[in-house]
This record gives sequence, structure tokens and C-alpha cells, in this order.
Amino acid sequence: MLLLISPDGVEEALDCAKAADHLDIIDVKKPDEGSLGANFPWVIREIRDAVPADKPVSATVGDVPYKPGTVAQAALGAVVSGATYIKVGLYGCTTPGQGVEVMRAVVRAVKDHRPEALVVASGYADAHRIGCVNPLALPDIAARSGADAAMLDTAIKDGSRLFDHVPPDACAEFVRRAHAAGLLAALAGSVKQDDLGPLTRIGTDIVGVRGAVCEGGDRNAGRIRPHLVAAFRAEMRRRAHEHAAGATTVS
Repeated sequence: MLLLISPDGVEEALDCAKAADHLDIIDVKKPDEGSLGANFPWVIREIRDAVPADKPVSATVGDVPYKPGTVAQAALGAVVSGATYIKVGLYGCTTPGQGVEVMRAVVRAVKDHRPEALVVASGYADAHRIGCVNPLALPDIAARSGADAAMLDTAIKDGSRLFDHVPPDACAEFVRRAHAAGLLAALAGSVKQDDLGPLTRIGTDIVGVRGAVCEGGDRNAGRIRPHLVAAFRAEMRRRAHEHAAGATTVS
């Protein structure tokens, strides 16, 4: 399971760089513009330049409306600025067809510029609160559009968590559908260390966190700290070893 950490700017990205051995992907977002709020192109570039070259940078393009052209241009801006993973929050898409239309435009814009870049179709575990597409539809949307990964996050950051809205068995179905379509499965949404057991068991490929590695567990007022990133990774390793040992015993 890969660990994706989301700093809110260059200073926090430098703190992530200090913990580079403990994380896999550095994610650029702007939390005050939403769950998957887009940061500025120059911030993506600065973060890309500030972190180790072997660490891929991910960038969100926002909690986007159902406007394929607008979103495609935003996605192109992110990949031109140096992002390897391009994440699109399908906030304004109410049907799978709308999601596919937006994501096909994004995939074309991104892959025409950089074929090896990875496009992530992101939905929301709490979709019922904002009226967007059903979370379990995301793997199919990603597959039909030619994206590389399907992701779930939470749209409303009010303390509720991924499993509060999509319990582990439903998340397992999300991961199964993604893998059946040849996609990576990414899960986020106020994920804590206690969630790593089920996330490991269901075969999650990428786990995204912010609050769990911030001072006081506060994604807004707290700041990412290298020692908290290291502690989170240590727990990931412990859970992975525990799961592997259990699988060996069963077999």
C-alpha cells in the first residue's frame, strides 16, 4: 500500500521531503478550496522542485463541475506544472455518464501531453450529502474513460470519516471493482491509524492522509510533521506484516 501525503503548500512540502523515506506520493491540494481543492500551477512547480526527484507529485484539479472543457484545461495545467498523478473530484457529476464525459476529456488532455501520467477519477464517500455520483460507480467511470485509478475521499470535512459513509465491506467492493477493471484503488477521508487494518485487508493500493500526520490531528490548524509521517508509515508496516502473517497461517 502506497502512502500519499497532502501538504497545503511549499513549506509543508519541505517537511514532507524530510520524511521522504516514509512516504510514496506528495499530493498538492488547497484545502481551503474544498476536499480536493486545486492549488496554483506555480505551487505545483515549486513543490515538484522542492521534493526528491524520485517522489511522484500528485495534484488535484478541484471539486469540479460538470464542465468537461473547463476541467480538461485544469488537468492539462496540472500535468504541465509537473504532476505525475492528476486527481479529479467529480463533485458536480450526478450520473455516471456525466462522470465519464468529464474524465474522457481529462484523460485525452493529460495523455496527449504526457502519456505516462496517471489520471485518477475521484468520488466521495459522502456523495449522498452533496448529490453527486454514487461512490461505487467510480471504478466503472474510471475504466470507461481510460483513467488509471479510482479514488474515494470525503467531500465535507466535518470530522466524519471514510468508513462512516462507506463501511469496510463496501470499500472492499470498491477495491474489487477497481482491480477487476485493471485500475489502482485509492482511499482517503480522515483516515486514521486505526483504519489501516481494514484498509490493508481489502487490498487498498494507495491511502491518502493529511490530518493524521498533522499536529493535533487537525488538517486545517495543524501542520504536517515528519515524525508523524514516520509513525504513520511504521503502523502501515506493522499492519502489513500482521496481515501477511495471518494469510500465511490460513494457507
